[in-house]
Amino acid sequence: MDLRNIAIIAHVDHGKTTLVDELLKQSGAFRENQAVAERAMDSNDLERERGITILAKATSVEWKGTRINIVDTPGHADFGGEVERILSMVDGVVLLVDAAEGPMPQTKFVTSKALALGLRPIVVLNKVDKPDAEPDRALNEVFDLFASLDADDDQLDFPHLYASGRSGWCDAELDGPRKDLHALFNLVVNHVPAPKQIKHQDEDFRMLATTLGADPFVGRILTGRIETGRVKVGQTVQALSRIGQKIEQFRVTRVQAFRGLGQSDIDEGEAGDIVSIAGMQKATVADTICALAVSEPLDAQPIDPPTITVTFGINDSPLAGRDGKKVQSRVIRDRLMKEAESNVAIKIADTPGGEAFEVSGRGELQMGVLIENMRREGFELSISRPQVIMREGENGQKLEPIEEVIVDVDDEYSGAVIEKLTGTRKGDLVEMRQNAGKTRLVAHVPSRGLIGYHGEFLTDTRGTGVLNRVFHAWAPYKGPIPGRRQGVLISMEDGEAVAYALWNLEERGKLFIGAQAKVYQGMIIGEHSRDNDLEVNPLKGKKLTNVRASGTDEAVKLTTPVTLSLEEAIAYINDDELVEVTPNAIRLRKRHLDPHERKRAARSN
Repeated sequence: MDLRNIAIIAHVDHGKTTLVDELLKQSGAFRENQAVAERAMDSNDLERERGITILAKATSVEWKGTRINIVDTPGHADFGGEVERILSMVDGVVLLVDAAEGPMPQTKFVTSKALALGLRPIVVLNKVDKPDAEPDRALNEVFDLFASLDADDDQLDFPHLYASGRSGWCDAELDGPRKDLHALFNLVVNHVPAPKQIKHQDEDFRMLATTLGADPFVGRILTGRIETGRVKVGQTVQALSRIGQKIEQFRVTRVQAFRGLGQSDIDEGEAGDIVSIAGMQKATVADTICALAVSEPLDAQPIDPPTITVTFGINDSPLAGRDGKKVQSRVIRDRLMKEAESNVAIKIADTPGGEAFEVSGRGELQMGVLIENMRREGFELSISRPQVIMREGENGQKLEPIEEVIVDVDDEYSGAVIEKLTGTRKGDLVEMRQNAGKTRLVAHVPSRGLIGYHGEFLTDTRGTGVLNRVFHAWAPYKGPIPGRRQGVLISMEDGEAVAYALWNLEERGKLFIGAQAKVYQGMIIGEHSRDNDLEVNPLKGKKLTNVRASGTDEAVKLTTPVTLSLEEAIAYINDDELVEVTPNAIRLRKRHLDPHERKRAARSN
């Protein structure tokens, strides 16, 4: 059977996963009456809740005698480690671009990776039926993007289609029949080359592992594309590291290929196909699985370095161990090491004392997803404020990561956004375009300046602005950036918060807790209206006398407390504060709970 391997790449929310749903339906991968969840590829709970793709996943469809392996990739640059590995498995990419928004930062990020590998993209202008769609402008912008990324002549001569993934049609002309996706299927078969590996069927077996999974019955599973030869169940193979060291020798217990949404056991995998193999104990992502006669590993894609680091520690608050079952540092370390194995964009380092671990990654979203997953698995953690990783330049100069930020806002809010990005956050405005009441701003801003900015940005634009960011370059350190201006309200007692006490504290600032919330000494219960920290007593009840009974006054009416999401909490805290994360709660606290210790630590700094 003929074979094609393609990846679908795009910016967040441009419709990749929805389009794959329709490709599966129209290729006959589902029965006519089969119940299928919307966004079937987003199988992980967090992906469904957030409406984003976090893990790259493969599927396959058959079209007129050709099997097409399709990989759905994440759009967020935070999960770029996934994208970089996936592109080395495929021979073509379908680049999806929103006809209204045009190419966005992550479009640029994934396209640059695809072009560098020599892939020739098919461009699909999606959502052309939106009222504000401008497909011709979007197409010109894609051409300009390719040119700016040094695409060669073959890549610049890209075929393009117009589509609405949600409505399930794709046509070569904008005013085409709008019936089905046949034009896209046919273009993939005709434009994307068959895997060149097919010519190497009779050589020794070699495969580069690109994603790692686990199965409760068969253990570790590695997925990748077979570069040369064939692999059978029962065959003895070896795993080589990137530098050619032998990691282990093992017997293949299972070979699976993607068929529709599921995976099917097959007896033999051939060169060019994307398969999953089980039987190994130690081999991991970027290792080469090969026949015993092979001594040279396959080249693995270099991965962009991490830009931020967060400290994961044990939860040592007075409320520790009440929600979660996994609280020891040893268990936390094992879980983080397991994560680093399958996610090559994450690096783990021990800290002195062994009670905490430094986790380095691509961005706040990636860290937030890891913490959220661990929290759901029953872990309790204390998390520090993210720190940006600095580098040393050639002449001993301190370099910091700069991100390209693209902002779409209504004209009336653009002034406030420019002031924040270029003033306090030390960014440089690169471009400003106005169109039909909307302004698009492009700025280069230090990563440090963007930590915690998203919530502020939504407030400044009344929730209407859209902000996207992607790593741009390393540049000389731009000097100190001021942090949070407000101080915090700190509890001085342990116990349950009393409504009357909180009611009296409302004039002091915004509260993060409601009545009957459990609090402890050193826990942050609100934001002070001034710039200093204030210790308060949230347990102080009303003094009762025989004249004033408890029911005499009206019932206290409290303002709804501010609830911070996990990412907001991590971005909100200062360096002397931590976020306590348990399966049922997110609390803010001071690093030193005792006020005397806090003063001593402040003096020593």
